[in-house]
Amino acid sequence: MQDSPPSAPLVVGVDVGGTKTHLRALTGDAVVADHVRSSTGWRPHDPAAAARWLTGLVRETLPGDTRPAAFAVGAHACETPRQCAEIRDALQLSLGVPARVVGDAELLVPAAALDKGVGLVAGTGSVAVGRLPGGDPVQVGGWGAVLGDEGGAAGLVREAARAVWAAHDRGEEPGALALGLLAALGVPEVPALGAALEGASDVSAEWGRHAPAVFAAAADGSALARSVIAEAGAALAALVSRLAARGVAVDDVVVAGGTVLGQPALYEAFAAALAAAVPGARPQPLTVPPVEGAVALARALL
Repeated sequence: MQDSPPSAPLVVGVDVGGTKTHLRALTGDAVVADHVRSSTGWRPHDPAAAARWLTGLVRETLPGDTRPAAFAVGAHACETPRQCAEIRDALQLSLGVPARVVGDAELLVPAAALDKGVGLVAGTGSVAVGRLPGGDPVQVGGWGAVLGDEGGAAGLVREAARAVWAAHDRGEEPGALALGLLAALGVPEVPALGAALEGASDVSAEWGRHAPAVFAAAADGSALARSVIAEAGAALAALVSRLAARGVAVDDVVVAGGTVLGQPALYEAFAAALAAAVPGARPQPLTVPPVEGAVALARALL
């Protein structure tokens, strides 16, 4: 009697985003589990809590007592190599299998089936990541809506408000951008925009949801809105320039995020600015879920 061939090892990849988490488990090419849930409870600055959260996710998702052979995570707000290593160590103790933990933006390059390049995300916020020739990760941007995140939805609204205030100070009548922001924020006049924005309990989320008003104003012909979008595209290109200046390979730039991929005006502004700032860089939208990058990193652990 001939022995049956060994089954392919089970690998698990997880993309922990700011609002939702995607787990995908495969044996070979066969999908064992594909599960999306809320990221509520994710605490990346507490390694033990993060490991417990991920272990619970595995146990509630995989069938029976199934245990993966390798596990990789792209984790929102995992911002330094030390922080990611601490979560990895706690996770390996909890699961008893080889694990790797990286920032969620680092999933983009392997998800695009590339060995090196830049992952750039512009959703609610913005960040770009890459690796030095020796393998050390480098992250630029991602400093939050109050101080940074240029090119993300929240940053766009912040800069649009600044542009509207500057026009008001010049004595100009409210244009399409000002009127769009007033309507979105539910206030009667330009000076009231400040209090409406400062009163947000969750700055990134509450500012970011008003970004469609900026793009609508640009579509209506607002030169002010178009300038805000152009500057946002240039700011995203500047993230890639900073990585290039630090020695990161930037030939391929994998782009993800609902704002930049959902708004052609912003993507076009970014691509034009990138061509001028880093002529050799090739931008490409990510066309598969980022969790594919986590699966690829898990397979590399086998």
